[in-house]
Amino acid sequence: MDNDLFDLSTTDPDPRALLRLMFLSREGDRREGILLRQGKGWFQVSGTGHETLGVLAWGLRPDDYLFPYYRDRAVALGRGVTTAELASAYLAKAGSSSGGRQMPGHYSSRRLNIFSVATPTAAQCLPAAGAAWGFKLAGTDQVAVAMVGDAATRQGEFYEAVAFALQEKLPAVFVIEDNRYGISTPTDKFFPYRIGALGEKALVRVDARDPFVLLAAFRAAVARARAGEGPTVLWCELDRLCSHTSSDDQRLYRDAADLAIDAARDPLALLAQKLIAEGVLTPAEWEAEQAALVQEVDAAYRAAELEPDPVPEPLTHLFGPASVPVASPYRPSEPTTMVAAVNETLKQALRESEKVLLFGEDIEDPKGGVFGLTKGLTTAFPTQVFNAPLAEATILGTAVGLAATGFKPLFEIQFTDFLPPAFNQLLTNVANLRWRTCGEWSCPMVILAPYGAYLPGGSIWHSESNEGIWAHVHGLNVVVPSTPEDAAGLLWSAIHSNDPTLFLLPKHIFRKRALISAQAEPIPLGKAVVRKPGRDITLVTFGNCIEVAEEAIEQSGLSVELIDLRSVMPLDMQTIVASLGRTGRLVVVHEDARTTGIGQAIITEVTANPEHFQLLYSAPQLVARLDTYIGYNPVLEYAALPSVAQVVAALQQVME
Repeated sequence: MDNDLFDLSTTDPDPRALLRLMFLSREGDRREGILLRQGKGWFQVSGTGHETLGVLAWGLRPDDYLFPYYRDRAVALGRGVTTAELASAYLAKAGSSSGGRQMPGHYSSRRLNIFSVATPTAAQCLPAAGAAWGFKLAGTDQVAVAMVGDAATRQGEFYEAVAFALQEKLPAVFVIEDNRYGISTPTDKFFPYRIGALGEKALVRVDARDPFVLLAAFRAAVARARAGEGPTVLWCELDRLCSHTSSDDQRLYRDAADLAIDAARDPLALLAQKLIAEGVLTPAEWEAEQAALVQEVDAAYRAAELEPDPVPEPLTHLFGPASVPVASPYRPSEPTTMVAAVNETLKQALRESEKVLLFGEDIEDPKGGVFGLTKGLTTAFPTQVFNAPLAEATILGTAVGLAATGFKPLFEIQFTDFLPPAFNQLLTNVANLRWRTCGEWSCPMVILAPYGAYLPGGSIWHSESNEGIWAHVHGLNVVVPSTPEDAAGLLWSAIHSNDPTLFLLPKHIFRKRALISAQAEPIPLGKAVVRKPGRDITLVTFGNCIEVAEEAIEQSGLSVELIDLRSVMPLDMQTIVASLGRTGRLVVVHEDARTTGIGQAIITEVTANPEHFQLLYSAPQLVARLDTYIGYNPVLEYAALPSVAQVVAALQQVME
């Protein structure tokens, strides 16, 4: 179908064009079901019964942003995605929006401002709120629309997104597609409005089976958003006229009478009957149009079958092109601390671009963060630095939407221990957005997080490190400076990177003073440094354990080459192997737990490669935290952590 028919302006839709759009969506779903039964394809998720939502295209401008979910085929078509593109996505072809990396129904188009769908339900809501916040900060009248299923409105991130949008009066519309089922579970008793969790002021309920009633309600919500009056939750009552997915059979849990009631309310059939009754088209014309659309869909899927499959290169698009390294401009004449280096570097970044934003708990003046990392910045940059609610998922989720709309979020999590509430956004959107869209979307941002122990009084939720967990989040840079110079240099590189970076600040040493060289060079992400040359042993560590390693080397009396990783992802194996070529012995030290930590990864890389293994004179040694938590009493804390004595023993062991 010619997508010029789908006018994205606010003019009223041609009823026949709308009917064709709805049938095109229905026929695409039907065609995919046939292909699946023929063994052509692996999975299908259908939007049958949700076709009236395609009318929302007539309520949006091209510069508005859409954050859909997997039943929004009609919405995608209305926005301008072609059947050919959907066919390519269904068959997971190389030229599809995900390059074959995503399931069907995971729509994405940078050109059309359709944000990439993620499978975890409601994960799109916070990015939509972030995009809306960006529009408000930029002073535009754009609107962000999040589409979400009714069952997903019990996800915490849905509530966080609505709460933040209400708090900031953001230009957002949350469209709830209520088909009364979450797979097989009836959702009526779970509805937020039924249990009083949504106020009536921002909630509008509409019978979305009638596309014109739906469009009127949607346009009112969009107009409210554009006028600066805040968000609307548009609760759309629909029917799911299909099973949840191709892996489901709703006849197992829904009775025939219930299914018959839904079938009698088929919005496609009702609209066709209405237009025929009103004389807008004749039955013969409708039969002819259906036949033509069936042929069009058939041709699109036949053509897609001939497209090339993706080549097996799963590592591409994890990271974007490396930015040109630029040295940090911070050059104090006196010894300084890591805290001061971070603060001054943030100040330089805020001054460099109005698109740089800081957001975190308690970061505004007069406190300036629990460690003073942002002290003075709200005073100097009141339109770029903001306190966040105590909601880590909101912090990371809004960053995704802001980054998608051209901002550079530099957001703070008070302690790395508090990242778990944001793990869904970190894993689902922040890190894999570039990979799942073959580079079409990305999320360049910095997450600042003080981390680590060796500072009594922190206990389990203020002293963990967990960098082994974060290094497993593919597509995320993870850096750990150990000097003020590295803090400034690495942060400056992270700010100018095209990818997300988790910036871990070791608390024990981030007030330790040191000079920053007047000739400090750029520090690229993923590049280790030799802190101290040596002949006998290569000792690899980073962060707080640098101090432990330095003392152990001094006590041992051995000639030890000390390597500071600085980045644990990407991991600089080249520098480690080059050092092994000089020493032949390896000790790795880190304060994260031993099992599946960075140290085991390094030792595995060395011993699994025959060329590297031949460099070794003795078995590598790992000194790491016990596989336990950090206790509050200092006796418990230091009993779990790597000690100087343990490192000395490991150095002596590899020399035997």
